[in-house]
Amino acid sequence: MNNLVRPRNGAVIAGVCAALANRFGLSANIVRLIAVLSILLPGPQVIIYIILWVLIPKEA
Repeated sequence: MNNLVRPRNGAVIAGVCAALANRFGLSANIVRLIAVLSILLPGPQVIIYIILWVLIPKEA
């Protein structure tokens, strides 16, 4: 498995979904779809996304 870093290429908004997809060997589009669908449910998904945006380092 790869390290958890936000890629420079392939990032749509902040690269969080792409980073999670790379880390766990999934398609970035599947992770993005899950993220968008989860926003329809009540909960702190947007806050968690912003926290991950801050915590996951950008690729060097």
